[in-house]
Amino acid sequence: MAVLKVRLYSNPILRKKCPEVEEVDKEIKKLLDDMADTMYHDEGIGLAAPQVGVLKRAIVVDVGEGLTALANPKILWRQGKATGPEGCLSLPGIFLKIKRSQEVIVEGIDKNGETKQIGAAGLYARTLQHEIDHLNGVLITDHISRKKLKSIRQQLRKIEEGR
Repeated sequence: MAVLKVRLYSNPILRKKCPEVEEVDKEIKKLLDDMADTMYHDEGIGLAAPQVGVLKRAIVVDVGEGLTALANPKILWRQGKATGPEGCLSLPGIFLKIKRSQEVIVEGIDKNGETKQIGAAGLYARTLQHEIDHLNGVLITDHISRKKLKSIRQQLRKIEEGR
């Protein structure tokens, strides 16, 4: 297992839509393990494959209830709305209030190759939605107004410049 390099805001891979994982094989299991190591090392609660430079539909999440590692996650159902703060390992130091569904049901393939459905609410639901957004090239900055985006432009430039 290894800690991988997290790609930052301006990296073009973060804007690409990821293709589906064909099979949960040794390579995907290792990727999920390495992503979990990276997430824990960087003190995050979620991480998506494009954030570590891999265009695969794979995510890891742990909001304190244990690790969830999924390939090809998709939201089957959503309900309610809640606005809350979100950060992102690809946008260090930036926290934005984002409106998300309060509850979701997500389906994906676990490390054993089995299809699982997960019901989630609150922070767990928010984090799953955040990571699935990454698989579609969507960042938290895409969920805010132009006015708010303008107010964090200087912070974004510092991330782009690597400061």
